[in-house]
Amino acid sequence: MSPMFVMRWLTLGVVVMLSGCDTLGYYYSQIESKQQPSYQRVLEVELQPRIVTATGYAPISLQPGQTQDQKVLMAMRASKLQAYQELAAIVHGQQLFGISQVREMVMQNDQFNAAVGGVIRGARVVKTYPVQRDSYATILELDLRDVQRAYIDMQ
Repeated sequence: MSPMFVMRWLTLGVVVMLSGCDTLGYYYSQIESKQQPSYQRVLEVELQPRIVTATGYAPISLQPGQTQDQKVLMAMRASKLQAYQELAAIVHGQQLFGISQVREMVMQNDQFNAAVGGVIRGARVVKTYPVQRDSYATILELDLRDVQRAYIDMQ
């Protein structure tokens, strides 16, 4: 056997071995991407803007306070808190409780209660303003992308 013949076979063997490594690397990367946790795949998807708004109202005359200015400030605060409650209901939902009593096929008692709970972060006050003479309103907005990012970060 000539040294040239041996050199060609050796070169061919090295090329075949190296091409096999590339194929193994490709298959390994495919398996690794399939084992990626689902929340990391969600990060790769561009989140579309989705703004939700909520408005809270509060009567001025029913607020505690010795002066009209104090009552207005309390109404401003109450309307803002009610707007936050509305946002919490949009983001987290409402828990509903209902009881109905029927005796001898006649409705005796019908009660219905609702509760809202949750944390709202990143809401912005869009506008706070008096409505007519005795009410105050506050409008809040929240980008649901911020809610999604916070949820993903908690995972």
